[in-house]
Amino acid sequence: MANYYCQVAGLPDVAFDGSKAAFTVERFRDELYPALSARDAKCVDLLFLSIDNANILDILKHGEEAKIAQVGCYGKEELQDIIASAKDGDAPRKDVPSYLYRFFDYYFANESNENIIWNDVLSAYYYDYATSSSNKFVAGWFAFNRNVNNILVAFTARKYRMNIADVVIGDDEVATLLRTSAARDFELSGALDYFETVQRLSENGRLQEREHQLDELRWRWLDDNSVFNYFTVERLFVFLQKLIIIERWDALDAEKGMQRYNEMIAELKSGMDKLSFEI
Repeated sequence: MANYYCQVAGLPDVAFDGSKAAFTVERFRDELYPALSARDAKCVDLLFLSIDNANILDILKHGEEAKIAQVGCYGKEELQDIIASAKDGDAPRKDVPSYLYRFFDYYFANESNENIIWNDVLSAYYYDYATSSSNKFVAGWFAFNRNVNNILVAFTARKYRMNIADVVIGDDEVATLLRTSAARDFELSGALDYFETVQRLSENGRLQEREHQLDELRWRWLDDNSVFNYFTVERLFVFLQKLIIIERWDALDAEKGMQRYNEMIAELKSGMDKLSFEI
């Protein structure tokens, strides 16, 4: 097991309080990767493959017109090459995660089926791959996130009398209970210590507030489950994931501020004599 004394010792404190981090995700990523072992780099890759997933779906839908806002492990041109190669039936590249080829095989065999939700299919393959990581902490992190997402969609489906089996992903024990149990708590209250918290949050109709509370839950999970990881890749993984959470909320706050600014301009142009707004 590799240890990263210098990298961990230099990490600044980050808090889930809306303050800006000293590092950007991009900067920390660029500084981190050269120091990682090949095995540990694959653990960190999992955080960025979710971006690749979104980019792949965008490319498959829009082709050359796809606009890639963020880069995961692969740039746009490389993703296009990977997709084209898979479509042609070429041998899988060893440096490309196997779950992507599972997805491509299924996609190109069922491309014309308009009833398939491709995001769910790709997410299912992705989580299967991530939860199979040889790093128990990393595998546990992705299992936790899959469980949280599945619990949320299961309660939503039940509320609107949808088929729960159609929206839950994965074949793990939690997913199976969500699909089959008629109990109010899906028989999961005693199995998952965060189940009741997620159940309560699922009832919050204020989506941004709910997502903020979910990120707080994720933040606590990272802290609680990395207590005894000091100078290992797990500590770096936690810091990077926290940076991702902070940057996401920074971006949302910026979007909210710009939206309010545009509303103010519209109000001014409409000839309002007095403008008042609350921050």
